[in-house]
Amino acid sequence: MKKSLFGLIILLVFLTTYTPKFDFNKNSKLHIQKIVIENNLIVESDKIKKILNFLYKKNLFFLSNNEIEKKLKKEPFIESFSIKKIYPNTLKLIIVEKKPIAILQKKKKKFYILKKGSLINFIDLEVFNDLPIVFGNGKEFYSLYKNIQNMNFPLEMIKSFYSFESGRWDLIMQDDKVIKLPIKDYSSSLENFMLSSTNSNFNNYKIFDYRIKDQIILN
Repeated sequence: MKKSLFGLIILLVFLTTYTPKFDFNKNSKLHIQKIVIENNLIVESDKIKKILNFLYKKNLFFLSNNEIEKKLKKEPFIESFSIKKIYPNTLKLIIVEKKPIAILQKKKKKFYILKKGSLINFIDLEVFNDLPIVFGNGKEFYSLYKNIQNMNFPLEMIKSFYSFESGRWDLIMQDDKVIKLPIKDYSSSLENFMLSSTNSNFNNYKIFDYRIKDQIILN
């Protein structure tokens, strides 16, 4: 019994005085030397790396995601990101970017309208040159957009949206045809337009006016 007790004392002294030779915090082999950015189309990789240049020489093993999040959340086009640590010294970031669905023209200012309906300041980016332009009420547009999307109307065929103070919309198509929607129950008007597009006389008309209930005026 005495031998066992003596052995435990010796082990305890050894464990409390032993200093491991390997120190994760001081090991330079684990310091970040390379940052890789993937899945980004809008925000340039060099810009992200510049934002994160404070990470170089930090220990990869003990890296906190919060440090990165604080920096990247200031970039308006970054929705979220995920991190992959590639030992010994490489940090990979997979970026998820916000996706604009239209460009809002509000007087002399422009904004991007995002998938969730929020706005961010406009930046001239070639990748978004084909987005439809919204003139007028950006808040009401998102509701209109979702309704059109849900009924499988070909959104890519719409060049621009014009809102009016009465609460109704005109849609300008890529071929310059104009759809004048009523204030309410415009879904049936859009369904009629899609049905009319299969008619042989469809190309004879430029204006499809549905403003009067249960009527269509062609011009």
